[in-house]
Amino acid sequence: MTASGPPRRFGRSRLVRSFAVAGVAAVALPLFGASAASAAPTAATSAPAAGTVTAYPDNLDGWIRESLSVMAQHGIPGSYDSIHRNILRESSGNPQAINLWDSNAMAGTPSKGLLQVIDPTFQAYHVPGTAFDPFDPVANIAAACNYAADRYGSIDNVFGAY
Repeated sequence: MTASGPPRRFGRSRLVRSFAVAGVAAVALPLFGASAASAAPTAATSAPAAGTVTAYPDNLDGWIRESLSVMAQHGIPGSYDSIHRNILRESSGNPQAINLWDSNAMAGTPSKGLLQVIDPTFQAYHVPGTAFDPFDPVANIAAACNYAADRYGSIDNVFGAY
C-alpha cells in the first residue's frame, strides 16, 4: 500500500506522551533490545503510587504501550504483539498514512492512521480519554482495537485487512 497524506500533525513540542495513573496497576513490559536483567521490574517500578505520571516515548513503542494502558482502563482486549503486527501491515508505522486508492477511499472515506481506520468507524469506536483525531496514534490504536474487539473479539484475532 502506498501511504501519503498531509504533513505530520502528530509532532508535538514534547518528546514524550504522558497521562496520570490513579490507582491503576501498571504492567512492566521490556523495551526492545533490553536484556532480561535490565528489563526486569524493580521494586520502584513494579507498583507506581497513585497519582504518578507515566511517560511514554513519542514513537511506535510508546504509542502502543500508552494505548494498552488506555485500553486496559476500558476493558478493551489486545496484546502488544498483535497491535504491532497489524500496524506494520496497515501503515508501516506511519501515523499519517492515508489510503487514497481502496474502495473506502473511492466512496469518500479513506482509511487513516496507524491502523487505517475510516472516519465513521473512528467516531463510533473512539475511546474516551484519547484525542478525537484519527491521526493521533494513541486514539487511532485504541479506536481500532475497540472496533476489532466488537467485531472479532480482539485485535489478537486480526491477521489481515479488517
